[in-house]
Amino acid sequence: MKIATWNVNSIRTRKEHVRAFLEEHRPDVLGLQEIKVTDDQFPAAFFAEAGYRSTVYGQKTYNGVAFLAREGFHEAADVARGFPDEGEDAHSRLIAARFGPVVVVNIYLPNGSEVGSEKYAYKLDWMQRLREWLDATYGAEEPVVLVGDFNVAPEDRDVHDPEAWRGRVLFSEPEKEALEAIRAWGFTDCFRLHHEDAGRFSWWDYRMNQFRRDMGLRIDHVWASRPAAEACSVCDIIVEPRRWERPSDHAPVVAEIDL
Repeated sequence: MKIATWNVNSIRTRKEHVRAFLEEHRPDVLGLQEIKVTDDQFPAAFFAEAGYRSTVYGQKTYNGVAFLAREGFHEAADVARGFPDEGEDAHSRLIAARFGPVVVVNIYLPNGSEVGSEKYAYKLDWMQRLREWLDATYGAEEPVVLVGDFNVAPEDRDVHDPEAWRGRVLFSEPEKEALEAIRAWGFTDCFRLHHEDAGRFSWWDYRMNQFRRDMGLRIDHVWASRPAAEACSVCDIIVEPRRWERPSDHAPVVAEIDL
Protein backbone atom coordinates (compact mmCIF):
# COMPACT_ATOMS: atom_id res chain seq x y z
CA MET A 1 0.00 0.00 0.00
CA LYS A 2 1.51 3.31 -1.12
CA ILE A 3 0.43 6.28 1.00
CA ALA A 4 1.40 9.86 0.20
CA THR A 5 0.82 13.27 1.77
CA TRP A 6 1.06 16.74 0.23
CA ASN A 7 0.17 20.24 1.34
CA VAL A 8 -0.79 21.65 -2.07
CA ASN A 9 -1.52 25.23 -0.93
CA SER A 10 -4.71 25.53 -3.06
CA ILE A 11 -6.05 22.61 -5.06
CA ARG A 12 -7.45 24.89 -7.77
CA THR A 13 -4.01 26.38 -8.38
CA ARG A 14 -2.19 23.05 -8.14
CA LYS A 15 -4.63 20.47 -9.55
CA GLU A 16 -2.47 19.85 -12.64
CA HIS A 17 0.53 19.33 -10.37
CA VAL A 18 -1.40 16.83 -8.27
CA ARG A 19 -2.57 14.93 -11.33
CA ALA A 20 0.97 14.77 -12.70
CA PHE A 21 2.17 13.44 -9.34
CA LEU A 22 -0.60 10.81 -9.31
CA GLU A 23 0.25 9.65 -12.81
CA GLU A 24 3.96 9.36 -12.06
CA HIS A 25 3.89 7.86 -8.55
CA ARG A 26 0.49 6.09 -8.48
CA PRO A 27 -0.14 6.21 -4.72
CA ASP A 28 -3.04 4.13 -3.46
CA VAL A 29 -4.02 6.94 -1.09
CA LEU A 30 -2.95 10.59 -1.21
CA GLY A 31 -3.76 12.90 1.71
CA LEU A 32 -4.00 16.54 0.69
CA GLN A 33 -3.87 19.58 2.95
CA GLU A 34 -4.68 23.26 2.47
CA ILE A 35 -7.03 22.57 -0.41
CA LYS A 36 -8.75 25.94 0.25
CA VAL A 37 -12.12 25.03 -1.31
CA THR A 38 -15.50 23.86 -0.09
CA ASP A 39 -16.49 20.26 -0.78
CA ASP A 40 -18.64 21.16 -3.79
CA GLN A 41 -15.80 23.15 -5.38
CA PHE A 42 -13.24 20.36 -5.10
CA PRO A 43 -12.27 19.11 -8.63
CA ALA A 44 -13.40 15.53 -8.00
CA ALA A 45 -14.32 14.89 -11.65
CA PHE A 46 -10.86 16.02 -12.77
CA PHE A 47 -9.22 13.43 -10.54
CA ALA A 48 -11.78 10.77 -11.43
CA GLU A 49 -10.51 11.07 -14.99
CA ALA A 50 -7.10 10.04 -13.65
CA GLY A 51 -8.62 7.08 -11.78
CA TYR A 52 -8.96 8.54 -8.29
CA ARG A 53 -11.96 8.91 -5.98
CA SER A 54 -12.21 11.95 -3.70
CA THR A 55 -13.22 12.20 -0.05
CA VAL A 56 -13.23 15.81 1.07
CA TYR A 57 -13.53 17.98 4.17
CA GLY A 58 -13.19 21.44 2.68
CA GLN A 59 -13.41 25.04 3.77
CA LYS A 60 -13.77 28.24 1.79
CA THR A 61 -10.50 30.14 1.26
CA TYR A 62 -8.57 28.48 4.10
CA ASN A 63 -7.54 25.05 5.40
CA GLY A 64 -9.29 21.95 4.02
CA VAL A 65 -8.14 18.34 3.80
CA ALA A 66 -8.99 15.51 1.40
CA PHE A 67 -8.15 12.00 0.29
CA LEU A 68 -7.62 10.81 -3.25
CA ALA A 69 -7.83 7.01 -3.43
CA ARG A 70 -6.98 4.97 -6.49
CA GLU A 71 -9.98 3.36 -8.14
CA GLY A 72 -9.81 -0.41 -7.81
CA PHE A 73 -8.21 0.03 -4.41
CA HIS A 74 -10.21 0.03 -1.16
CA GLU A 75 -13.16 2.40 -0.79
CA ALA A 76 -12.89 4.93 2.02
CA ALA A 77 -14.85 3.58 5.00
CA ASP A 78 -15.62 4.87 8.50
CA VAL A 79 -14.91 8.44 7.38
CA ALA A 80 -14.46 11.01 10.16
CA ARG A 81 -14.33 14.75 9.52
CA GLY A 82 -12.96 16.87 12.37
CA PHE A 83 -13.26 16.29 16.09
CA PRO A 84 -16.72 15.13 17.18
CA ASP A 85 -17.40 18.10 19.48
CA GLU A 86 -16.55 20.83 16.98
CA GLY A 87 -19.15 23.40 15.94
CA GLU A 88 -20.10 24.65 12.51
CA ASP A 89 -17.33 27.26 12.56
CA ALA A 90 -14.60 24.65 13.07
CA HIS A 91 -11.51 24.65 10.89
CA SER A 92 -11.35 21.79 8.37
CA ARG A 93 -8.10 20.24 9.54
CA LEU A 94 -8.69 16.52 10.04
CA ILE A 95 -10.13 13.75 7.92
CA ALA A 96 -9.73 10.05 8.65
CA ALA A 97 -10.85 6.90 6.84
CA ARG A 98 -10.21 3.20 6.75
CA PHE A 99 -8.74 1.87 3.51
CA GLY A 100 -8.83 -1.90 3.74
CA PRO A 101 -6.77 -2.93 6.78
CA VAL A 102 -5.25 0.52 7.37
CA VAL A 103 -6.70 3.63 9.00
CA VAL A 104 -5.26 6.82 7.50
CA VAL A 105 -5.60 10.04 9.50
CA ASN A 106 -4.83 13.14 7.45
CA ILE A 107 -4.19 16.40 9.33
CA TYR A 108 -3.35 20.02 8.62
CA LEU A 109 -2.02 21.11 11.97
CA PRO A 110 -2.33 24.85 12.73
CA ASN A 111 0.70 26.99 11.94
CA GLY A 112 0.61 28.99 15.16
CA SER A 113 1.68 32.34 13.64
CA GLU A 114 4.18 33.30 16.37
CA VAL A 115 5.12 32.03 19.81
CA GLY A 116 2.88 33.47 22.52
CA SER A 117 0.05 34.52 20.19
CA GLU A 118 -3.58 33.39 20.37
CA LYS A 119 -2.99 31.29 17.26
CA TYR A 120 -0.04 29.62 18.97
CA ALA A 121 -2.22 28.74 21.97
CA TYR A 122 -4.84 27.39 19.56
CA LYS A 123 -2.16 25.23 17.93
CA LEU A 124 -1.07 23.68 21.21
CA ASP A 125 -4.69 23.09 22.23
CA TRP A 126 -5.42 21.45 18.86
CA MET A 127 -2.46 19.13 19.29
CA GLN A 128 -3.69 18.08 22.72
CA ARG A 129 -7.16 17.46 21.31
CA LEU A 130 -5.65 15.31 18.55
CA ARG A 131 -3.93 13.11 21.13
CA GLU A 132 -7.16 12.80 23.12
CA TRP A 133 -9.12 11.98 19.96
CA LEU A 134 -6.61 9.28 19.01
CA ASP A 135 -6.89 7.79 22.51
CA ALA A 136 -10.69 7.68 22.24
CA THR A 137 -10.92 6.49 18.63
CA TYR A 138 -8.21 3.95 17.78
CA GLY A 139 -5.95 1.40 19.40
CA ALA A 140 -2.19 1.58 18.94
CA GLU A 141 -2.10 -2.14 18.08
CA GLU A 142 -4.12 -1.61 14.89
CA PRO A 143 -2.49 -0.28 11.71
CA VAL A 144 -2.98 3.49 11.88
CA VAL A 145 -1.05 5.92 9.66
CA LEU A 146 -0.98 9.62 10.54
CA VAL A 147 -0.06 11.87 7.62
CA GLY A 148 -0.06 15.54 6.85
CA ASP A 149 1.44 18.94 7.38
CA PHE A 150 2.31 18.86 11.08
CA ASN A 151 3.81 22.38 11.05
CA VAL A 152 6.49 21.22 13.50
CA ALA A 153 10.05 20.13 12.81
CA PRO A 154 10.82 17.46 15.44
CA GLU A 155 14.62 17.65 15.72
CA ASP A 156 17.64 19.80 14.95
CA ARG A 157 18.44 17.65 11.92
CA ASP A 158 15.04 18.60 10.47
CA VAL A 159 15.93 22.32 10.29
CA HIS A 160 18.45 24.00 7.99
CA ASP A 161 19.70 26.30 10.79
CA PRO A 162 18.56 25.04 14.20
CA GLU A 163 20.02 27.94 16.15
CA ALA A 164 18.29 30.52 13.95
CA TRP A 165 14.96 28.70 14.37
CA ARG A 166 15.22 27.73 18.03
CA GLY A 167 12.34 29.18 20.02
CA ARG A 168 10.44 30.27 16.90
CA VAL A 169 7.12 28.92 15.73
CA LEU A 170 7.47 25.53 13.95
CA PHE A 171 10.47 24.70 16.16
CA SER A 172 9.71 25.93 19.68
CA GLU A 173 10.00 23.61 22.67
CA PRO A 174 6.26 23.59 23.59
CA GLU A 175 5.39 22.58 20.02
CA LYS A 176 7.99 19.82 20.00
CA GLU A 177 6.78 18.56 23.38
CA ALA A 178 3.18 18.53 22.14
CA LEU A 179 4.28 16.67 19.02
CA GLU A 180 6.14 14.13 21.15
CA ALA A 181 2.94 13.54 23.15
CA ILE A 182 1.17 12.67 19.89
CA ARG A 183 4.02 10.40 18.81
CA ALA A 184 3.93 8.66 22.20
CA TRP A 185 0.42 7.43 21.38
CA GLY A 186 2.30 4.71 19.52
CA PHE A 187 3.67 6.22 16.31
CA THR A 188 6.98 5.82 14.53
CA ASP A 189 8.29 8.44 12.09
CA CYS A 190 8.46 6.41 8.87
CA PHE A 191 10.97 8.73 7.24
CA ARG A 192 13.43 8.18 10.08
CA LEU A 193 13.10 4.42 9.69
CA HIS A 194 14.94 4.79 6.39
CA HIS A 195 16.91 8.05 6.60
CA GLU A 196 19.12 9.16 9.48
CA ASP A 197 20.80 12.06 7.72
CA ALA A 198 20.20 15.73 8.43
CA GLY A 199 19.29 18.27 5.79
CA ARG A 200 16.26 16.53 4.27
CA PHE A 201 13.37 18.99 4.09
CA SER A 202 9.75 19.08 2.91
CA TRP A 203 8.97 22.83 3.14
CA TRP A 204 10.79 25.93 1.97
CA ASP A 205 9.43 29.45 2.36
CA TYR A 206 8.74 31.23 -0.94
CA ARG A 207 10.71 34.24 0.25
CA MET A 208 14.43 34.96 -0.22
CA ASN A 209 15.02 32.06 -2.66
CA GLN A 210 14.91 29.67 0.27
CA PHE A 211 14.28 26.61 -1.89
CA ARG A 212 17.21 27.38 -4.17
CA ARG A 213 19.37 27.89 -1.08
CA ASP A 214 17.92 24.73 0.55
CA MET A 215 16.83 26.66 3.64
CA GLY A 216 14.04 24.28 4.57
CA LEU A 217 12.32 22.40 7.37
CA ARG A 218 10.93 18.87 7.54
CA ILE A 219 7.38 19.49 8.75
CA ASP A 220 5.40 17.07 6.53
CA HIS A 221 5.27 13.58 7.93
CA VAL A 222 4.08 10.00 7.64
CA TRP A 223 3.85 8.35 11.04
CA ALA A 224 2.70 4.78 11.62
CA SER A 225 1.58 2.66 14.56
CA ARG A 226 3.65 -0.45 15.29
CA PRO A 227 1.95 -2.90 12.87
CA ALA A 228 2.14 -0.39 10.02
CA ALA A 229 5.66 0.79 10.88
CA GLU A 230 6.96 -2.78 10.86
CA ALA A 231 5.54 -3.13 7.35
CA CYS A 232 6.98 0.17 6.06
CA SER A 233 9.56 -0.64 3.37
CA VAL A 234 10.02 2.85 1.87
CA CYS A 235 9.48 6.45 2.94
CA ASP A 236 10.90 9.44 1.11
CA ILE A 237 10.38 13.11 0.31
CA ILE A 238 9.71 13.73 -3.39
CA VAL A 239 11.40 17.09 -3.96
CA GLU A 240 10.85 17.38 -7.72
CA PRO A 241 7.35 18.99 -7.58
CA ARG A 242 8.85 21.89 -5.61
CA ARG A 243 10.84 22.69 -8.78
CA TRP A 244 7.76 22.94 -11.01
CA GLU A 245 6.31 26.22 -12.21
CA ARG A 246 4.14 27.93 -9.56
CA PRO A 247 4.75 25.14 -7.03
CA SER A 248 3.38 24.57 -3.59
CA ASP A 249 5.87 25.53 -0.92
CA HIS A 250 5.68 21.91 0.30
CA ALA A 251 6.97 18.69 -1.26
CA PRO A 252 5.08 15.37 -1.11
CA VAL A 253 6.13 12.54 1.18
CA VAL A 254 5.51 8.94 0.08
CA ALA A 255 5.61 5.72 2.12
CA GLU A 256 5.05 2.10 1.14
CA ILE A 257 3.42 -0.06 3.80
CA ASP A 258 3.21 -3.70 2.82
CA LEU A 259 -0.14 -4.62 4.33
